[in-house]
Amino acid sequence: MTNDPLFWAMSASVLAVLGILMWGIGSFGKGGDYNRKHANKIMRWRIGAQFFAVVMILIFVYLRGEGS
Repeated sequence: MTNDPLFWAMSASVLAVLGILMWGIGSFGKGGDYNRKHANKIMRWRIGAQFFAVVMILIFVYLRGEGS
């Protein structure tokens, strides 16, 4: 499985969601002008990244789960 490029693409998309989520939580926790200015943008990035990650997971399961 670790030699599969689709697995690595799926893993990278999940890690990107985690990174964006941590960025948003850190921004929210710190508060201030930065949070007020960028909170909605960070949320939109996270939602888009989550959509892409779910699509990648579904593609991976569909393509790799048929022959097993």
